[in-house]
Amino acid sequence: MQERLLFLPSVLEDNYQYEFNYNFEELNFKTDDGALLNAIHFKVENPKGVILYFHGNAGDLSRWGAITEFFVEKDYDVLVMDYRTYGKSTGKLRENAFYSDAQLFYDFLKTKYNEGNITVYGRSLGTGIATYIASHNTPKQLILETPYYSMVDVGKHRFPFLPVETLLKYKFPTYQFIQSVTCPITMFHGLNDRVVPYKSAEKLFKVIPKGKGVLVTIDEANHSNIMEFKTYHNTIEELLL
Repeated sequence: MQERLLFLPSVLEDNYQYEFNYNFEELNFKTDDGALLNAIHFKVENPKGVILYFHGNAGDLSRWGAITEFFVEKDYDVLVMDYRTYGKSTGKLRENAFYSDAQLFYDFLKTKYNEGNITVYGRSLGTGIATYIASHNTPKQLILETPYYSMVDVGKHRFPFLPVETLLKYKFPTYQFIQSVTCPITMFHGLNDRVVPYKSAEKLFKVIPKGKGVLVTIDEANHSNIMEFKTYHNTIEELLL
């Protein structure tokens, strides 16, 4: 039942045609264990850089591609992938596969861009994956929207009556990865988040190496509407100059 609780993918037919407002290329990568990973690579003229975006636990690229066009509007190329079992992507779900699949796309970007121009961005579920990638590479910066200390920490909050630490197969220990990140880190979190508690983000912020991180608190925001607030927009404008 863990997969059903943690991961809420929607599936797309292989011949599904994406439609977005900006130029894009559809990518398909094959992994060593036979999984097929589908992604969208938005491209603009004279980009300021590129954003590798790791999305949340629900939906597929038809939705997340449209969401990431927000960054394309700011003259950034964007690469966003669908995890295994999401959209057109296939393969068996395993925690280690999330990390190795993500690294595959980071390595692809390194063949196209200077690593100092790569911004790694994680949203909700994707924040643990984004932090892993930033901890094993040297991108320009790491941006986390509604991050968690660990999946175990979130599980304990939601199911306090269960031995979550023992039962949970998917740990996503963001707090471990973030201590090895060497680039600047910006975290966004809302006080009204009922999915990933604000306290989880606070705990995560406390283990960031001194001087490396900023926690941007948005009082009125919940888990899904961070991008609607002026504080978010003002900060993103500064980060993506």
